[in-house]
Amino acid sequence: MSHITLVRHGQANTQARDETGYDRLSPLGHQQAAWLGDHLRASASHHPRVYCGTLTRHIETASGMNAGDAIRDARLNELEYFTLAQLLEEQHGVALPSEREGFIRHLPRIFTAWQNGELEGAPETFDAFESRVTDALTEIAAGRGPALVVTSGGLIAIALRQMMELNIAATARVALAIMNTSMHRLFPIGDHLSPVLFNAVPHLETPDRHFAQTHF
Repeated sequence: MSHITLVRHGQANTQARDETGYDRLSPLGHQQAAWLGDHLRASASHHPRVYCGTLTRHIETASGMNAGDAIRDARLNELEYFTLAQLLEEQHGVALPSEREGFIRHLPRIFTAWQNGELEGAPETFDAFESRVTDALTEIAAGRGPALVVTSGGLIAIALRQMMELNIAATARVALAIMNTSMHRLFPIGDHLSPVLFNAVPHLETPDRHFAQTHF
């Protein structure tokens, strides 16, 4: 079993209110990806295998890191947050917030309603999302050599939920904490992958880059 380093994509289009509009990196997102790639090369981090989802923000991040040709796998794609939010508003009267503080309250409601099957017409069930995350990471872990996986915050949070047996409220808090281009390492301990690194942004730690430690 090989260790996996999960990377959240760079900052995307923060002004978007739908899936298509959100799915591209901002100028800062491109810079974050380049800085992370520089850091990995400077620290001689060795990842012979690179994967990413098929979303534009995943592909742009992997390309901007210049970490090698990434294998694209749709199982590594994010949950459709804006689609789920629209269903939550239409079916339960909970509007999509416009400020960060509102998102802190909104995300747990999305996760709870989705897990409970209360969002009719969701693009996939919560269980199906969890299953594809498990399948993809299990398959990657079975390969030889460390793997770098560029994906999204929701998927990373669900992976940690599975490994740490987190409840849905804790999973939402983890998702909200995950920064753009942060690294999260899963290491084999016994027969299971366990998290040994969370939300690391060494490429953004110098004072002149603190502004780039973004969550949205």
